[in-house]
Amino acid sequence: MAKYTAEQSVQRAHIWLMKHPNYCLYSGVFMVGTTSVDDSVPTACTDGRNTKYGRAFIEGLPETEIRALVLHESLHKAFRHIETWKPLYKENPQMANMACDYVINLMIYDSDPNKCNVKLPDGGLLDEKYRGLDAGTVYRDLKKQADEKKSITVKTADGKSKEVPVKSLSDMLKDALDAHDWENGESMSNEEKEQLAKDIDQALRQGQILAGKMGGNIPREVVDALEAKVDWREALREFVTSFCAERDESTWRKPSRRWIDEGVYMPSLIGESVGRLVIAIDMSGSIGNEEIGQFLGEVKQICERVQPEGIDLLYWDTEVCQHEKYDRDQLSNLLSSTKPAGGGGTSPACIPKYIAKHKLKPECAIILTDGYVSGWGKWDCPTLWGITEKSIVSEVGKSVYVG
Repeated sequence: MAKYTAEQSVQRAHIWLMKHPNYCLYSGVFMVGTTSVDDSVPTACTDGRNTKYGRAFIEGLPETEIRALVLHESLHKAFRHIETWKPLYKENPQMANMACDYVINLMIYDSDPNKCNVKLPDGGLLDEKYRGLDAGTVYRDLKKQADEKKSITVKTADGKSKEVPVKSLSDMLKDALDAHDWENGESMSNEEKEQLAKDIDQALRQGQILAGKMGGNIPREVVDALEAKVDWREALREFVTSFCAERDESTWRKPSRRWIDEGVYMPSLIGESVGRLVIAIDMSGSIGNEEIGQFLGEVKQICERVQPEGIDLLYWDTEVCQHEKYDRDQLSNLLSSTKPAGGGGTSPACIPKYIAKHKLKPECAIILTDGYVSGWGKWDCPTLWGITEKSIVSEVGKSVYVG
């Protein structure tokens, strides 16, 4: 008879990890979402927010392996694997699962290589070949193996290695350390995903402080995740492009502008263009002319790529100080004709009010600011915030650090 119930065992593992200097870093991550024991779950699974443990599986593991399992699920959450590697899952869920597991299991192994307190269960994937790589790189290696020899070399924590035919991966993973609930993760709304990202980031930053006080080791991968600078220009492109990504059907109701000037009537792709965009630039003084010029230059390239109907360019501080309108055929002159104005405080709440008052109907809004604001406002359209202070995350929309 087990000494503790499965629920008690999982709880004990959480408490032990939270008290240990090397694992207290993830204390906040443990608290994100819900944790439950489910008789129908073979091993364990997470959707990136909530975690489930199989009762029979937990009851058959020693405490050191339960700790490793809890840490494993928490690392999936900490690195937001479900959302980050979603394209890989859509291509091949089995190999995507394996790639993510290989990466975090090496981290778990390195945290206690002598297996005194934390030990990966025998079925956990572990291969030194993938040390220092991210899940995307590991996935590409697995896919290359699958394409070349129709099988994949699988190595596990018990030191075993075997060739598994691609068609048998699904069966093999049933006995692996865990499953990844990609489908449920995908069902979260955009608002829920944004909130989850903020919760995870905040939990890791607070955990980083706690680990520092307790003299714990912070893995390089976590430091990189917290310190990484986002390529904000690419983020801007992806954000705007996403609004026409789904529009891939051709239509005769709207002729293609690429050909109509030549007297040729051709159907346009519905994803060929988006409507008008609002671009709102903070003029409170923290962002200089060089940054403004770079930002507008990049926006010009975005517009050339996604062909918006036009742009409403707003310069603002505590109010909208300048509103410049550019239609599609005027975008090429944006850099030479724009006249930035402003210089007061910083209240982005004035932007959605201005949009409503003047009945603007943007597909999305892009806001560049230092982040030191008095309220973020209530927005009725998708928003992307380019923030120059990396410690600040907006309360609404998507944030990206502008370095």
